[in-house]
Amino acid sequence: MSTGGGAVKTPSDFLKSIRGRPVVVKLNSGVDYRGILACLDGYMNIAMEQTEEYVNGQLKNKYGDAFIRGNNVLYISTSKTTLTDDA
Repeated sequence: MSTGGGAVKTPSDFLKSIRGRPVVVKLNSGVDYRGILACLDGYMNIAMEQTEEYVNGQLKNKYGDAFIRGNNVLYISTSKTTLTDDA
């Protein structure tokens, strides 16, 4: 059965397509990191820039660059909001 001729995207294709874009990385502990995805490897180790740490939805810390070990990552999502929502 054909899917209509659309290109099939793998998770690897998705991760390559979001490099350099704002993302949300949720850890197994429930902490969110929001920033620009700089790079990642096959073990899901992640390097981010302009990183903000959120605990229970509250901004706790801001980091220039951050490295997250892949075994702590629950998921990576593209960010729907801008990173600098200063209100």
